[in-house]
Amino acid sequence: MKKFWIIFLPGLALGVLIVLGTNKAISLTSANDFCASCHIHPQATKSWKKSVHYITASGTKTGCVECHLPPKGEGHIPEKIRTGMRDVWGKITKDPDSFDWEERSLLENARHYVPESACLHCHETLFTPELSREGEEAHLYYERSSGSGDLHCINCHLNAGHYIEGYKHGGNESFGMTSANTEIIYEDAAEVNSFESFTEYIPGSSVSFDMVAVPGGNFMMGSPEDEEYREPDEGPRVRVGISPFFMSEVEVTWDEYLAFYAQTSAEGRSTDTKGLRSGAEADAITGATPPYGQPDKNWGMGKRPVISITHHAAETYCRWLSSVTGKKYRLPTEAEWEYACRAGTDTPYFFEGDPEDFQRRGFLSGLRKNDTAKINTFVVYRENSPAKTQEPEAVKANPFGLKNMPGNVAEFCSDWYSADTYSRYGEGAIKDPEGPDSGKEKVIRGGSFRDEAGNLRSANRDHTKTEKWLRTDPQIPKSKWWYSDCFHVGFRVVCEYDDAMRSKENIQ
Repeated sequence: MKKFWIIFLPGLALGVLIVLGTNKAISLTSANDFCASCHIHPQATKSWKKSVHYITASGTKTGCVECHLPPKGEGHIPEKIRTGMRDVWGKITKDPDSFDWEERSLLENARHYVPESACLHCHETLFTPELSREGEEAHLYYERSSGSGDLHCINCHLNAGHYIEGYKHGGNESFGMTSANTEIIYEDAAEVNSFESFTEYIPGSSVSFDMVAVPGGNFMMGSPEDEEYREPDEGPRVRVGISPFFMSEVEVTWDEYLAFYAQTSAEGRSTDTKGLRSGAEADAITGATPPYGQPDKNWGMGKRPVISITHHAAETYCRWLSSVTGKKYRLPTEAEWEYACRAGTDTPYFFEGDPEDFQRRGFLSGLRKNDTAKINTFVVYRENSPAKTQEPEAVKANPFGLKNMPGNVAEFCSDWYSADTYSRYGEGAIKDPEGPDSGKEKVIRGGSFRDEAGNLRSANRDHTKTEKWLRTDPQIPKSKWWYSDCFHVGFRVVCEYDDAMRSKENIQ
């Protein structure tokens, strides 16, 4: 018995010391100052101290681990070990100045570092007395979607832990009500009498944009089977003939879209003619209702490409532009888009270089010394964008005179999407194809500011993801004009070179 106590008591003492020491170590390594010793991000610290979580309404201060680790008893220790090892590795191997805080703050990245259980541990009650009607609707929508994995608290409260200048979530009734440029008001649209590039003027606005004459021709649509990063829906290749058309030099800008919004926007959620602004004709085109939140992500508007709008909104813009200019504007077909992007080339890009030359994805990507000077000249993409869209002057045009076809934002096309579109065309040449007769989603072409080089190839295909891109829109019904979760897609317009233009050219 004596021997038992000789072994047990020291063992017990040692166990107590280990437990106490472990708890002390956990406490010390959970302090905000300790977190900051590895996370050398001045922006993160400053934005945290300006957030509503730094000093809450009750006077408490929410620290790093309360938001970035799950609660104790819910995987706290394993996640703390995993996170700690990752952060120490980053501290040793990475240059703090290389971190792009804006990119890390984007929702798709932030979701990986804020466990949902951490939010719900503190916010046990979602329906508080001071909650607005919009907030009640949003939280009810969240509860109904609980368990789907699609919704996260920070989808709507991204600025709670780190303050974001200009961040807005909720109804935005004042959006687009003012114009920054009122010096020149165009009364008439451009008159086109020949197949030459021209500048279009939007009547009743101060906005103009350039249209490029794209000559007709033939090309091989799709990618060869040995092209790097090729996807199965890019083949089989098919020979396509394209008629001449005009295409906007750059993606439709906020200035252009807000001219449409100012002249046509409807109040509330109705989209019938009663929602039109005073002075509009009864048969006029009804435009978008106000957005939910800030659709430009606070990146700026002006000459940047319009984002957050739905495919329906883009098509409505084209119909409106046709009505005010007297021309036939529309979205490009998928075939027209690829033909214009290739601009007479048959390689992965319209400039020299293979996808692997520019790709940086992968664990060993940092060891490659790839020369990205060429691609940086022509494309805004992941490696040269500060995690947001840029103005068109940032790049040079392709051989047809079109800017940023492969990047900046991906672009809507008019076709329904199908993975086997090309095989449906069969063998032999096809003239001006318009895609499948029906479908569920629409084609998107080109890459964006967030894409790696492999997704910037001329043949790369994608499609809309309507349900996913509206997952955090709590409105019932959901908006048909604005995506709540898609900020990397825009569009450019095509103007048809029709018989009326040809007859004018012949008269000349």
